[in-house]
Amino acid sequence: MKAILVTGGAGYIGSHVCKALKKAGFVPVTFDNLSHGHEWAIRWGPFVYGDLQNSEDLDKAFLEYQPEAVIHLAGSIHLRESIENPYKHYFNNVIGSLSLLKAMVKHNVLPLVFSSSAAVYAPPQYLPMDEKHPKDPINPYGKTKWMTEQLFEDFHIAHGIRPISLRYFNAAGADPDGEIGEAHIPETHLIPRLILAAQHPEETFTIYNDTLDTPDGTAIRDYIHVTDLAEAHVLALQWLEKNHPPEAFNLGTGKGYSVYEVLEKTREITNSPIKAIVENRDVAELPTLIADASKAKKELNWTPKYPELQQIIKTAWKWQSSPLLTI
Repeated sequence: MKAILVTGGAGYIGSHVCKALKKAGFVPVTFDNLSHGHEWAIRWGPFVYGDLQNSEDLDKAFLEYQPEAVIHLAGSIHLRESIENPYKHYFNNVIGSLSLLKAMVKHNVLPLVFSSSAAVYAPPQYLPMDEKHPKDPINPYGKTKWMTEQLFEDFHIAHGIRPISLRYFNAAGADPDGEIGEAHIPETHLIPRLILAAQHPEETFTIYNDTLDTPDGTAIRDYIHVTDLAEAHVLALQWLEKNHPPEAFNLGTGKGYSVYEVLEKTREITNSPIKAIVENRDVAELPTLIADASKAKKELNWTPKYPELQQIIKTAWKWQSSPLLTI
């Protein structure tokens, strides 16, 4: 079976990608320093403890497992943290990716699937947003993702690297089988934060902004189930096997929900009142992000199996209520 090196494979999205790879007949090799990931989430293939900044760690992984492709998910992901600590994000996301590219060229591994983001886009000029939408990220996190995509293009021209950039909208939910799910410290994503509030009714949930230019003032986002996201990575690998040129694909459902709408749906599913307050913060946040993912559906033959918000929240609730969840 073909080995695939998965950087960040012990993380939230990475572990789901590894499960999807194993199901599709690949051998996922997790490369992770466990700064954000969890060893208990590595269940579907071998593990190499290593850091992208360490060329010896990367050489060990490439030489021992001879991967035929790389899925690159390692890096810093917190938007608000990127504003407060841009050095960390540029170092981890850009310099880390350069180190990986150097190793790929050295070991002649050319196919690459990259975990990019809708944060690469400029403030919406039209909705839903397709891949041709102008790029002008408004925060360091988005800038590092866009910069890394451009690095890949240059390495394609110079060294033959063949990248696909998958621009996620908002990954959410958990493995429907209940085997893995989201477990960040601290938790910053909306749905798991709401579920934590439902599990601890004495606590109050904080809404960061209700002054945006949306019907209820809160941010509207396109939520995509993490299992559907993982499946797209497998399809992207299979697409690269046909020697297609570099490409970028949006991954989303084409539906948007506001923070208040997600709050109400979570209250309904968890049967909890979830006390909420508003604490307007000065953050770089776009009012609405909704994906046009028709290109991925056409080119990759990708169709979300869990497109509804209710399905996403239910799987997250099942996971966060599970005794398997260990942080």
